[in-house]
Amino acid sequence: MFKVNEANWDRIARVVLGIVLLYLGLGGVVAGGMGIVLDIFGAIFLLTGLVGICPLYMPFKFSTKK
Repeated sequence: MFKVNEANWDRIARVVLGIVLLYLGLGGVVAGGMGIVLDIFGAIFLLTGLVGICPLYMPFKFSTKK
């Protein structure tokens, strides 16, 4: 259905960044509204890294995968 448009290095970076952002938001390091924003971005980065598809790349026909 959808073609993977992220290289392995891109996927690893997104998963690591997603975990760090989720830790900061859910771990109570950053509280309040900014903590919620970090949770949302962390979940998005983690999900796109695990799936390998970035929806923002699609309209521009951009891919980090060779």
